[in-house]
Amino acid sequence: MRKNRLKLRKCARILSIVILMSFLMNPVYAEPLTVQPPNLNGNETKLWSDLEVELLIEEISEAAIEAIDQAAAEAARAAALASIEREAAAIREAERWRQEADNARSAGLRNTVIAGLLCLASGLVAGLLIGR
Repeated sequence: MRKNRLKLRKCARILSIVILMSFLMNPVYAEPLTVQPPNLNGNETKLWSDLEVELLIEEISEAAIEAIDQAAAEAARAAALASIEREAAAIREAERWRQEADNARSAGLRNTVIAGLLCLASGLVAGLLIGR
């Protein structure tokens, strides 16, 4: 369970970093600029239209939904695996108890036979000693 929680946290961190990096790499403005700001480093600046911003938001939303679906599927797989592991541990424990019960039954039968033979032998010895 802890392993899956760590994976989900890692996935959330990566997703948030990707989203933040996309905003940092591509500036988004609320309104289209009427005048292009001066270019300080010689590279061209890209102005985003409302449509481009909406498309970018849709793409990021789709990617986020896909990441959430993948994380949910992985969490479901991890939960199923944990359940299977618990069942396997329970089966191993039941098998161990069954073997102990079989060993105790065998030991009890052996002890009963030994006790019977000892009683028979002591009865014969006592009978011989009293009969003389």
